[in-house]
Amino acid sequence: MEQAGALNIRELTRNGMGTPVLMVMMLSMMVLPLPTIMLDMLFTFNISLAMVVILAGIYSRKPLDFAAFPTVLLIATLLRLGLNVASTRVVLLNGHTGTDAAGQVIKAFGEFVVGGNYTVGLVVFIILVIINFVVVTKGAGRVSEVSARFTLDAMPGKQMAIDADLNAGIINQDEARERREEIMREADFYGAMDGASKFVRGDAIAGILILIINIVGGLSIGIIQHDMAFSDAMRNYTLLTIGDGLVAQIPSLVLSSAAAIMVTRISSAQDMGSQILHQLFADPRSLAVTSAVLGAIGLIPGMPNFAFLLLATIGGSSAWYMMQRQRVPEIVVQPKEEAPAPESVDLGWDDVVPVDPIGLEVGYRLIPLVDKTQGGQLMGRIKGIRRKLTQELGFLISPVHIRDNLDLPPSTYRISLMGVPVGETEVHPERELAINPGQVFGELAGIRTVDPAFGLKAIWIEADQREQAQTLGYTVVDASTVIATHLSQVIQTHAHELLGREDVQQLLDNLAKSSPKLVESLVPEALPLGVIVKVLQNLLEENIPIRDIRSIAETLADYAPSSHDPDMLTNVVRAAISRSIVQQINGMEPELPIITLDPALEQILQDSIQMPGGGGFEPGLAERLLRSLSEAVQQQETAGQVAVLVVSAPIRTLLARFARGKIPSLHVLSFNEIPDNRQIRIVATISNNGQINQ
Repeated sequence: MEQAGALNIRELTRNGMGTPVLMVMMLSMMVLPLPTIMLDMLFTFNISLAMVVILAGIYSRKPLDFAAFPTVLLIATLLRLGLNVASTRVVLLNGHTGTDAAGQVIKAFGEFVVGGNYTVGLVVFIILVIINFVVVTKGAGRVSEVSARFTLDAMPGKQMAIDADLNAGIINQDEARERREEIMREADFYGAMDGASKFVRGDAIAGILILIINIVGGLSIGIIQHDMAFSDAMRNYTLLTIGDGLVAQIPSLVLSSAAAIMVTRISSAQDMGSQILHQLFADPRSLAVTSAVLGAIGLIPGMPNFAFLLLATIGGSSAWYMMQRQRVPEIVVQPKEEAPAPESVDLGWDDVVPVDPIGLEVGYRLIPLVDKTQGGQLMGRIKGIRRKLTQELGFLISPVHIRDNLDLPPSTYRISLMGVPVGETEVHPERELAINPGQVFGELAGIRTVDPAFGLKAIWIEADQREQAQTLGYTVVDASTVIATHLSQVIQTHAHELLGREDVQQLLDNLAKSSPKLVESLVPEALPLGVIVKVLQNLLEENIPIRDIRSIAETLADYAPSSHDPDMLTNVVRAAISRSIVQQINGMEPELPIITLDPALEQILQDSIQMPGGGGFEPGLAERLLRSLSEAVQQQETAGQVAVLVVSAPIRTLLARFARGKIPSLHVLSFNEIPDNRQIRIVATISNNGQINQ
């Protein structure tokens, strides 16, 4: 018979009917009246279930071994609430007949456990509720929240660690899949525990309300409907209610404790008892000191000497025994002698890892942008940027080394040159960036920020706002474009730092294929390679491409006999390629609007660079000049024209370095850099006192 019942239960579970049948039974308890014998059986089963659950939690080696705990907790809570409703019905209907009206279990808890004194029972019940609600349930709920949050936050890092182990060959595909599934199960478990703890907390509150309702309802029914004396009604209904409450609260406290045990466990291949014994008594000194303190207290007159001295003796004996076991030398099996391991190879220069010329580090949320298998487009865009800048600047741009960095915030990327960070920005991969180009016709809702490439005001908007933003005049780009544009701008700004001797030698080798005599007469006969590198770096620093390497080499070969000064050679090269410089600034326009300096101011600046240790500005003059130049540049930009300052050749380099970084949009030329086929129009003249003459 029992075997047939077990088979029926297993068959129901296999067919997916076990849980629905159980839920129907619990709902039936709330609606249909139950005989007292059935209540006794169900209350006993409820207590047994609570004991089984807490013991399963104690003996599980790690939380995932009891992954069904949140569901079991919910079912046990619903069962207990159903029993509360069923027992309340019986207590209110038959409570006038005596304290055994709701069965023997409730009677035993109401009379034997609290001695038949409903005042004592009420106090005991309130204490149990306080322990359950204030201490256990509240603490377990808080631990569940924190565990769920930290588990979810740690998921991306754990998955990336698995990917790193897989790429390094430490684990295979099957092991990686198992570890990923375990991470998902762990996240699901702690998330479910966070929700299940709310059921336990609500159950504790329900216990208090049910107690109050039962006492008030029982007194009303007993006095009004059954004409009972107040003392008799108080005794019967209060003892029955307290017995019912204790029968429910004790399993509730046990399940709350089980929930607290589960969420405070660490993931270790040991059951809780082994963990506690090993960690609590690993060092016998703690037990020895405790025994000494107990013994000292036991010797004080008036204290319960027997209890303290007995525990001190037991603890001291245990500590002595543990110390003796630790002193016994273990029998060590000597391993067979093996061939001596080869001496470790000493460090060499191959162990010195050079820094990457261009590096891009991304947080873990940005990995899909660079992963082609996840549809990332950033890698292709970076290749396009390298190709475009190589053609525009005139030398090969180094590859961009991309890697993930768990130390970065999840949505942040960092651009570095020669191992030194030069830019770091947060992006939102699920959004798009609406950039304000200077004139828009409305506002957008989103996360306000600044475009990292050009410093323009921008807003991170949802993807479905793209058309609205474009209608209002915004320039809308995705996160990959933001990173690619920022990287392009950084490379252009720091191109002179990326150009090295090997790059220049490669340029000269390529030039030697078409002009061998030119290169042969230039290096090393006329100029050292280092001087040529410095001249090319100076040009790149002022955003002048070095594509026309033949004209640059011809000019250097012509002027090399007279000077090896890189700044002087840079100026003569600029004059030689002036047409490309002006075309880059103003296109094919025949007229070039320029800003000039008053002759008196130019003379002052020339005198300053001729002084010993010259090359600087008097502070007041520098402030006035910077303010006037900024105002003139702003006027030109407002008029939609380029801002070009033209000065005499001796002070051009000084003013170019002065304006660089402070007024990036200002181009500084010398008069001999204006091509003959271009006309000039003076739009402003800056005087010594800082005034601008139109």
